[in-house]
Amino acid sequence: MKVSENLEVIQKQIADACEKAGRSPEEVKIIAVTKYVSPERAQEAIESGVIHLGENRDEGLLDKISKLKDKPVWHFIGTLQTRKVKNIIEHVTYIHSLDRLSLAKEIDKRASSKVNCLVQINASGEESKHGLEPHQVIDFVRELKQYPYIEVSGLMTMAPYTEDEQVIRDCFRTLKQLQREIQALNLEFAPCNELSMGMSNDFKIAVEEGSTMVRIGTALVGNESEVQ
Repeated sequence: MKVSENLEVIQKQIADACEKAGRSPEEVKIIAVTKYVSPERAQEAIESGVIHLGENRDEGLLDKISKLKDKPVWHFIGTLQTRKVKNIIEHVTYIHSLDRLSLAKEIDKRASSKVNCLVQINASGEESKHGLEPHQVIDFVRELKQYPYIEVSGLMTMAPYTEDEQVIRDCFRTLKQLQREIQALNLEFAPCNELSMGMSNDFKIAVEEGSTMVRIGTALVGNESEVQ
């Protein structure tokens, strides 16, 4: 399907979820996850009206940047190795995977202006997932004050891949509660306005629970690796 057709469906689903939650669809940014598709498909997404694109590897990000005609808002959404920071820092507007002080230190060292960082949290407690445990988050955020180029723009998590909707909701609600706690601290460097949660399989639930950024790959741009 054309990206524009997929986008229309997703926008309608987000609007419905927002109406159910008493929110405005304008509060939700759609991030097209382009890691499994070609630069041509990513360009199609931009031409369809997608503003935000996400990549999870530095090689994929730099390849897309070199080939796209337009300049979207780039999000780095994957695990970020400290040694790779220098490759991506000048190209991305958001980093969704800040999960350790050594990474914060490197971002601060390499940045020439403030970087929008989202603290990655393992809200589900799954061993396979990266991120801080919920009880570690407040102390970690406070520590980030020492890095002037770090702006704690929000929090990010991934829910378990399950059919149990309540498990998914509990995961997202944990993130929302942590956001409230951080905002209550009134830290100048941590406005924490963004919640990056929800992917192709669970973004409607995420929006109902307060997500402001949904990371959508398969449902929006597809997965070309499966058909090549």
